[in-house]
Amino acid sequence: MRVVVVGATGNVGTSVVEALRADDRVRSIVGVARRAPGWRPEGVEWRRADVVTDDLAPVFEGADAVVHLEWLFQPTRDATVTWRANVLGSMRIFRAVAEAGVPALVYASSVGAYSPGPKDRPVDESWPTHGWPGAAYGREKAYVERVLDVFEHDHPDIRVVRMRPGFIFKRESATEQRRLFGGPFVPRRLVRPGLIPFVPDMPGLRLQALHADDAAQAYRLAVTREVSGPFNLAAEPVLDPQDLARLLGTRTMTVAPWLARTAMAAGWHLRLLPAAPGLFEMLLQIPLMDVTRAREVLSWTPARSSAEAVREVVEGMHEGAGMDTAPLAPDEGPAGRLKETTTGVGGRP
Repeated sequence: MRVVVVGATGNVGTSVVEALRADDRVRSIVGVARRAPGWRPEGVEWRRADVVTDDLAPVFEGADAVVHLEWLFQPTRDATVTWRANVLGSMRIFRAVAEAGVPALVYASSVGAYSPGPKDRPVDESWPTHGWPGAAYGREKAYVERVLDVFEHDHPDIRVVRMRPGFIFKRESATEQRRLFGGPFVPRRLVRPGLIPFVPDMPGLRLQALHADDAAQAYRLAVTREVSGPFNLAAEPVLDPQDLARLLGTRTMTVAPWLARTAMAAGWHLRLLPAAPGLFEMLLQIPLMDVTRAREVLSWTPARSSAEAVREVVEGMHEGAGMDTAPLAPDEGPAGRLKETTTGVGGRP
Protein backbone atom coordinates (compact mmCIF):
# COMPACT_ATOMS: atom_id res chain seq x y z
CA MET A 1 0.00 0.00 0.00
CA ARG A 2 0.96 3.62 -0.53
CA VAL A 3 -0.27 5.76 2.37
CA VAL A 4 -0.29 9.56 2.68
CA VAL A 5 -0.30 10.95 6.22
CA VAL A 6 -1.42 14.59 6.47
CA GLY A 7 -0.16 16.11 9.69
CA ALA A 8 2.68 13.59 9.97
CA THR A 9 4.91 15.61 12.32
CA GLY A 10 2.64 15.96 15.34
CA ASN A 11 1.84 13.93 18.45
CA VAL A 12 -0.18 11.26 16.66
CA GLY A 13 1.33 11.68 13.19
CA THR A 14 4.86 10.71 14.20
CA SER A 15 3.54 7.56 15.86
CA VAL A 16 1.33 6.71 12.88
CA VAL A 17 4.31 7.00 10.53
CA GLU A 18 6.31 4.60 12.71
CA ALA A 19 3.42 2.14 12.96
CA LEU A 20 2.99 2.12 9.17
CA ARG A 21 6.74 1.69 8.63
CA ALA A 22 6.63 -1.51 10.68
CA ASP A 23 3.79 -3.02 8.60
CA ASP A 24 4.91 -5.19 5.67
CA ARG A 25 1.73 -4.35 3.78
CA VAL A 26 2.77 -0.69 3.51
CA ARG A 27 5.38 -0.18 0.78
CA SER A 28 5.37 3.63 0.65
CA ILE A 29 4.63 6.44 3.10
CA VAL A 30 4.27 10.12 2.22
CA GLY A 31 4.37 12.53 5.17
CA VAL A 32 2.69 15.88 4.60
CA ALA A 33 3.36 18.90 6.81
CA ARG A 34 3.54 22.69 6.59
CA ARG A 35 7.10 22.70 7.90
CA ALA A 36 9.72 20.13 6.92
CA PRO A 37 10.95 18.13 9.94
CA GLY A 38 14.50 17.36 10.96
CA TRP A 39 13.19 13.91 11.92
CA ARG A 40 13.71 11.75 8.82
CA PRO A 41 12.77 8.09 9.32
CA GLU A 42 13.95 5.78 6.57
CA GLY A 43 11.52 5.09 3.75
CA VAL A 44 9.33 8.18 4.28
CA GLU A 45 8.91 10.74 1.51
CA TRP A 46 8.19 14.25 2.77
CA ARG A 47 6.01 16.83 1.06
CA ARG A 48 5.53 20.38 2.32
CA ALA A 49 1.95 21.56 1.88
CA ASP A 50 -0.54 23.87 3.57
CA VAL A 51 -4.05 22.42 3.60
CA VAL A 52 -5.52 25.91 3.39
CA THR A 53 -3.76 27.06 0.22
CA ASP A 54 -1.97 24.25 -1.62
CA ASP A 55 -3.31 21.88 -4.27
CA LEU A 56 -3.41 18.54 -2.49
CA ALA A 57 -4.73 16.27 -5.26
CA PRO A 58 -1.26 15.81 -6.85
CA VAL A 59 0.12 14.83 -3.46
CA PHE A 60 -2.58 12.18 -3.10
CA GLU A 61 -2.20 10.72 -6.60
CA GLY A 62 -1.57 6.97 -6.50
CA ALA A 63 -2.32 6.62 -2.80
CA ASP A 64 -4.27 3.65 -1.45
CA ALA A 65 -5.24 5.59 1.68
CA VAL A 66 -5.03 9.11 3.10
CA VAL A 67 -4.81 9.57 6.87
CA HIS A 68 -5.95 13.06 7.87
CA LEU A 69 -4.46 14.11 11.22
CA GLU A 70 -3.79 17.80 10.61
CA TRP A 71 -5.37 20.08 13.24
CA LEU A 72 -4.56 23.60 14.39
CA PHE A 73 -5.14 24.36 18.10
CA GLN A 74 -3.87 27.92 18.11
CA PRO A 75 -4.49 30.83 17.88
CA THR A 76 -7.23 30.39 20.44
CA ARG A 77 -7.98 34.12 20.20
CA ASP A 78 -8.92 34.11 16.53
CA ALA A 79 -11.39 31.33 15.73
CA THR A 80 -11.46 32.32 12.06
CA VAL A 81 -7.88 31.09 11.67
CA THR A 82 -8.55 27.68 13.22
CA TRP A 83 -11.86 27.40 11.33
CA ARG A 84 -10.05 28.06 8.06
CA ALA A 85 -7.40 25.42 8.78
CA ASN A 86 -9.49 22.79 10.52
CA VAL A 87 -12.85 22.97 8.79
CA LEU A 88 -12.12 24.46 5.38
CA GLY A 89 -8.77 22.64 5.30
CA SER A 90 -10.51 19.34 6.00
CA MET A 91 -13.01 20.04 3.24
CA ARG A 92 -10.14 20.65 0.82
CA ILE A 93 -8.48 17.39 1.90
CA PHE A 94 -11.69 15.42 1.36
CA ARG A 95 -12.19 17.02 -2.05
CA ALA A 96 -8.62 16.18 -3.04
CA VAL A 97 -9.11 12.56 -1.93
CA ALA A 98 -12.06 12.29 -4.33
CA GLU A 99 -10.27 14.09 -7.17
CA ALA A 100 -7.20 11.83 -6.84
CA GLY A 101 -9.32 8.69 -6.75
CA VAL A 102 -8.03 7.53 -3.36
CA PRO A 103 -10.11 4.53 -2.23
CA ALA A 104 -9.79 5.04 1.55
CA LEU A 105 -9.86 8.01 3.93
CA VAL A 106 -9.08 7.77 7.66
CA TYR A 107 -9.97 10.94 9.56
CA ALA A 108 -8.97 11.99 13.08
CA SER A 109 -12.15 13.08 14.79
CA SER A 110 -12.27 13.23 18.59
CA VAL A 111 -14.24 12.61 21.75
CA GLY A 112 -14.64 16.39 21.53
CA ALA A 113 -17.05 15.92 18.62
CA TYR A 114 -19.59 14.29 20.91
CA SER A 115 -22.56 16.11 22.38
CA PRO A 116 -22.67 16.35 26.19
CA GLY A 117 -23.21 12.91 27.68
CA PRO A 118 -23.04 10.72 30.76
CA LYS A 119 -20.05 10.26 33.05
CA ASP A 120 -21.45 7.19 34.81
CA ARG A 121 -21.70 4.88 31.78
CA PRO A 122 -19.98 4.69 28.39
CA VAL A 123 -21.68 5.53 25.11
CA ASP A 124 -21.03 3.91 21.74
CA GLU A 125 -20.40 5.53 18.37
CA SER A 126 -24.10 6.23 17.81
CA TRP A 127 -24.06 9.05 20.40
CA PRO A 128 -24.79 12.42 18.71
CA THR A 129 -21.79 14.34 17.43
CA HIS A 130 -22.89 17.96 17.75
CA GLY A 131 -20.01 19.00 19.98
CA TRP A 132 -19.93 21.52 22.82
CA PRO A 133 -20.82 24.94 21.40
CA GLY A 134 -18.75 26.85 23.95
CA ALA A 135 -15.43 25.57 22.58
CA ALA A 136 -14.07 26.21 19.09
CA TYR A 137 -12.48 22.74 19.16
CA GLY A 138 -15.85 21.04 19.74
CA ARG A 139 -17.64 23.17 17.16
CA GLU A 140 -15.03 22.46 14.51
CA LYS A 141 -14.83 18.72 15.17
CA ALA A 142 -18.63 18.47 15.05
CA TYR A 143 -18.87 20.47 11.83
CA VAL A 144 -16.30 18.25 10.10
CA GLU A 145 -18.38 15.23 11.11
CA ARG A 146 -21.32 16.78 9.21
CA VAL A 147 -19.05 17.46 6.23
CA LEU A 148 -18.05 13.79 6.26
CA ASP A 149 -21.72 12.76 6.31
CA VAL A 150 -22.18 14.58 3.01
CA PHE A 151 -18.87 13.28 1.63
CA GLU A 152 -19.83 9.67 2.34
CA HIS A 153 -23.22 10.20 0.70
CA ASP A 154 -21.65 11.71 -2.40
CA HIS A 155 -18.77 9.20 -2.63
CA PRO A 156 -20.05 5.76 -1.62
CA ASP A 157 -17.10 4.15 -3.40
CA ILE A 158 -14.62 5.67 -0.91
CA ARG A 159 -14.10 3.82 2.37
CA VAL A 160 -14.29 6.34 5.23
CA VAL A 161 -13.11 5.72 8.80
CA ARG A 162 -13.60 8.21 11.63
CA MET A 163 -11.41 7.84 14.70
CA ARG A 164 -12.77 9.35 17.94
CA PRO A 165 -10.00 9.07 20.51
CA GLY A 166 -9.79 10.37 24.03
CA PHE A 167 -6.82 12.44 25.19
CA ILE A 168 -3.63 11.25 23.48
CA PHE A 169 -0.26 11.52 25.19
CA LYS A 170 3.36 10.42 24.83
CA ARG A 171 6.65 11.62 26.23
CA GLU A 172 7.73 13.31 22.99
CA SER A 173 4.56 15.41 22.92
CA ALA A 174 5.06 16.79 26.43
CA THR A 175 6.50 20.19 25.53
CA GLU A 176 3.89 20.65 22.80
CA GLN A 177 1.12 19.87 25.32
CA ARG A 178 2.63 22.37 27.75
CA ARG A 179 2.83 25.06 25.06
CA LEU A 180 -0.74 24.47 23.87
CA PHE A 181 -2.54 24.10 27.18
CA GLY A 182 -0.29 25.29 30.00
CA GLY A 183 1.69 28.08 28.42
CA PRO A 184 5.12 29.59 29.11
CA PHE A 185 4.50 30.32 32.78
CA VAL A 186 4.17 26.66 33.81
CA PRO A 187 7.44 25.97 35.68
CA ARG A 188 9.09 22.91 34.17
CA ARG A 189 10.94 22.03 37.37
CA LEU A 190 7.70 21.83 39.38
CA VAL A 191 5.83 19.56 36.93
CA ARG A 192 6.58 16.25 38.60
CA PRO A 193 4.92 13.97 41.14
CA GLY A 194 5.05 15.33 44.67
CA LEU A 195 5.38 18.99 43.72
CA ILE A 196 1.97 19.66 42.14
CA PRO A 197 -0.13 21.12 44.99
CA PHE A 198 -3.50 19.48 44.28
CA VAL A 199 -5.92 18.10 41.70
CA PRO A 200 -9.32 19.84 41.58
CA ASP A 201 -12.20 17.54 42.50
CA MET A 202 -15.40 18.58 40.77
CA PRO A 203 -18.42 17.00 39.06
CA GLY A 204 -17.72 15.83 35.52
CA LEU A 205 -13.93 15.64 35.85
CA ARG A 206 -13.55 12.11 34.50
CA LEU A 207 -11.47 11.57 31.39
CA GLN A 208 -10.21 8.86 29.07
CA ALA A 209 -6.68 8.81 27.73
CA LEU A 210 -4.38 6.63 25.64
CA HIS A 211 -0.81 6.52 24.46
CA ALA A 212 -0.06 7.93 21.00
CA ASP A 213 1.60 4.67 19.96
CA ASP A 214 -1.58 2.75 20.80
CA ALA A 215 -3.67 5.26 18.86
CA ALA A 216 -1.26 4.79 15.95
CA GLN A 217 -1.89 1.04 15.93
CA ALA A 218 -5.61 1.70 15.57
CA TYR A 219 -4.92 3.98 12.60
CA ARG A 220 -2.66 1.33 11.04
CA LEU A 221 -5.40 -1.26 11.36
CA ALA A 222 -7.96 1.13 9.87
CA VAL A 223 -5.66 1.69 6.89
CA THR A 224 -4.85 -1.95 6.20
CA ARG A 225 -8.23 -3.58 6.91
CA GLU A 226 -11.49 -3.24 5.01
CA VAL A 227 -13.34 -1.44 7.78
CA SER A 228 -15.37 1.74 7.79
CA GLY A 229 -17.36 3.97 10.09
CA PRO A 230 -16.52 5.50 13.48
CA PHE A 231 -14.36 4.01 16.22
CA ASN A 232 -14.02 5.18 19.81
CA LEU A 233 -10.46 4.86 21.13
CA ALA A 234 -9.41 4.91 24.78
CA ALA A 235 -7.42 2.88 27.28
CA GLU A 236 -8.46 1.74 30.72
CA PRO A 237 -9.09 2.92 33.34
CA VAL A 238 -11.24 6.02 33.21
CA LEU A 239 -9.33 8.61 35.25
CA ASP A 240 -11.07 10.59 37.98
CA PRO A 241 -9.54 13.23 40.29
CA GLN A 242 -8.49 10.60 42.84
CA ASP A 243 -6.65 8.61 40.14
CA LEU A 244 -4.90 11.74 38.89
CA ALA A 245 -3.92 12.71 42.43
CA ARG A 246 -2.32 9.29 42.99
CA LEU A 247 -0.44 9.59 39.69
CA LEU A 248 0.86 13.03 40.61
CA GLY A 249 1.68 12.23 44.23
CA THR A 250 -0.67 14.88 45.55
CA ARG A 251 -4.15 15.30 47.01
CA THR A 252 -7.54 16.34 45.75
CA MET A 253 -9.28 19.56 46.71
CA THR A 254 -12.96 20.22 46.17
CA VAL A 255 -13.34 23.11 43.75
CA ALA A 256 -16.62 24.53 42.48
CA PRO A 257 -16.79 24.33 38.67
CA TRP A 258 -17.77 28.02 38.42
CA LEU A 259 -14.64 28.97 40.37
CA ALA A 260 -12.38 26.91 38.09
CA ARG A 261 -14.04 28.40 34.99
CA THR A 262 -13.62 31.93 36.37
CA ALA A 263 -9.94 31.36 37.14
CA MET A 264 -9.26 29.91 33.69
CA ALA A 265 -11.17 32.71 31.98
CA ALA A 266 -9.19 35.30 33.93
CA GLY A 267 -5.90 33.62 33.01
CA TRP A 268 -6.88 33.49 29.36
CA HIS A 269 -8.05 37.10 29.18
CA LEU A 270 -4.88 38.24 30.95
CA ARG A 271 -2.85 36.24 28.39
CA LEU A 272 -1.35 34.01 31.05
CA LEU A 273 -2.93 30.83 29.68
CA PRO A 274 -3.08 29.74 26.01
CA ALA A 275 -6.12 27.44 26.33
CA ALA A 276 -9.54 29.09 26.07
CA PRO A 277 -11.86 28.40 29.04
CA GLY A 278 -14.35 26.71 26.73
CA LEU A 279 -12.01 23.73 26.50
CA PHE A 280 -12.32 23.17 30.24
CA GLU A 281 -16.10 23.37 30.03
CA MET A 282 -16.03 20.85 27.16
CA LEU A 283 -13.94 18.46 29.28
CA LEU A 284 -16.64 18.46 31.96
CA GLN A 285 -19.39 17.81 29.38
CA ILE A 286 -18.02 15.12 27.03
CA PRO A 287 -19.29 11.58 27.61
CA LEU A 288 -17.34 8.47 28.48
CA MET A 289 -16.81 6.25 25.41
CA ASP A 290 -17.40 2.55 24.90
CA VAL A 291 -14.51 1.09 22.85
CA THR A 292 -16.12 -2.30 22.15
CA ARG A 293 -16.34 -1.67 18.41
CA ALA A 294 -12.62 -0.92 18.10
CA ARG A 295 -11.82 -4.07 20.05
CA GLU A 296 -14.14 -6.35 18.06
CA VAL A 297 -13.99 -4.88 14.53
CA LEU A 298 -10.41 -3.57 14.45
CA SER A 299 -9.04 -6.22 16.86
CA TRP A 300 -7.42 -3.28 18.67
CA THR A 301 -6.25 -3.48 22.26
CA PRO A 302 -4.05 -0.74 23.75
CA ALA A 303 -0.74 -1.96 25.16
CA ARG A 304 -0.53 0.79 27.79
CA SER A 305 -3.00 1.98 30.39
CA SER A 306 -4.39 5.50 30.51
CA ALA A 307 -2.39 6.04 33.71
CA GLU A 308 0.85 5.09 31.95
CA ALA A 309 0.13 7.57 29.16
CA VAL A 310 -0.50 10.40 31.63
CA ARG A 311 2.54 9.50 33.73
CA GLU A 312 4.75 9.52 30.64
CA VAL A 313 3.64 12.97 29.46
CA VAL A 314 4.07 14.44 32.96
CA GLU A 315 7.61 13.05 33.13
CA GLY A 316 8.21 14.45 29.65
CA MET A 317 7.10 17.92 30.73
CA HIS A 318 9.56 17.85 33.60
CA GLU A 319 12.32 16.80 31.19
CA GLY A 320 11.33 19.26 28.44
CA ALA A 321 11.01 16.30 26.06
CA GLY A 322 10.23 16.57 22.36
CA MET A 323 11.25 15.55 18.84
CA ASP A 324 12.90 17.21 15.87
CA THR A 325 9.67 18.43 14.28
CA ALA A 326 8.10 21.87 14.50
CA PRO A 327 5.04 20.83 16.57
CA LEU A 328 7.05 18.61 18.92
CA ALA A 329 10.12 20.83 19.38
CA PRO A 330 11.61 20.26 22.84
CA ASP A 331 11.69 22.91 25.55
CA GLU A 332 14.24 25.59 24.66
CA GLY A 333 14.53 27.02 28.15
CA PRO A 334 14.13 30.73 28.99
CA ALA A 335 14.69 31.84 25.36
CA GLY A 336 11.87 29.61 24.14
CA ARG A 337 9.53 30.75 26.92
CA LEU A 338 10.25 34.37 26.04
CA LYS A 339 9.42 33.66 22.40
CA GLU A 340 6.07 32.18 23.46
CA THR A 341 5.19 35.35 25.34
CA THR A 342 6.32 37.74 22.61
CA THR A 343 4.31 35.90 19.94
CA GLY A 344 1.26 36.04 22.19
CA VAL A 345 0.22 33.36 24.68
CA GLY A 346 -2.34 31.28 22.84
CA GLY A 347 -1.65 33.18 19.63
CA ARG A 348 0.90 30.99 17.86
CA PRO A 349 -0.30 29.53 14.54
